[in-house]
Amino acid sequence: MLRVEIVLGDITRVEADALVNAANDRLWMGSGVAGALKRHGGWEIEMEAINKGPVPAGGAVYTGAGRLKAKYVIHAVVMGQDLTTSAAYIEQATTNSLIIARELGIKSIAFPALGTGVGGFPVNECAVIMLRVVEQTAPSIPSLEKVIFALYGEENFQIFRREKERLFRE
Repeated sequence: MLRVEIVLGDITRVEADALVNAANDRLWMGSGVAGALKRHGGWEIEMEAINKGPVPAGGAVYTGAGRLKAKYVIHAVVMGQDLTTSAAYIEQATTNSLIIARELGIKSIAFPALGTGVGGFPVNECAVIMLRVVEQTAPSIPSLEKVIFALYGEENFQIFRREKERLFRE
């Protein structure tokens, strides 16, 4: 049975098979979630990612996870060089991250709130999009047991928690 968890905290501290990075199309890991993953996991994550780019917005690729408590980092591309994102990019990047999870046969995956940092996308809309994609796609991934949303900040945590309760009650 698939479990969806909403946690308050730093995604770099989450133990999961894969951690998702909110990436740009060149896969440079500068600030926000990407910068934290690189700081904690090592520069080799960025070097491997850059070698797989560029990737169009909405796409996703995976790399090793360096020193992180994970096997993989999935780089979900939610913005181009203009550093803006959209609902379509978030939906596609979340879906493509789950497709990679299926291909890798992973049991657990942790997402941040994609596109809400540097991309400036509203957290409440992001929560609706990402949780709906998980609800619709994750059950079709036989190996997947747990999807974690690791949220930075109490307000973001509460928004995702409320949306999860609303969506998964329906």
